[in-house]
Amino acid sequence: MNNEQVTGKIDQVLGKVEQKVGESFGSEKLANKGALNQVEGAAKETLGNAKNAAQQIHNSHKKAAAGKVAETRKRITQSVDEAKETLKGKIEGFKERHSA
Repeated sequence: MNNEQVTGKIDQVLGKVEQKVGESFGSEKLANKGALNQVEGAAKETLGNAKNAAQQIHNSHKKAAAGKVAETRKRITQSVDEAKETLKGKIEGFKERHSA
């Protein structure tokens, strides 16, 4: 859980308490303030959820990219090794054909 998720939950709980207290004592102002705090808390929590989801997606893409980099590096080094062996064979053949 991130900060927005926690504060959003807290604001919602406090808002419910304010609303109930306002309704119990006949204070429309306090009841309305409590309802507003619940809405603000829900918005904060939703923002926190979105940030959390974005972070998870970012981490997933980062991990996938690292795997692709490693695979590409492996293919490149393999190609270099194959090219080296091919050239080594051609050089040896050239030396054999042109030896006296």
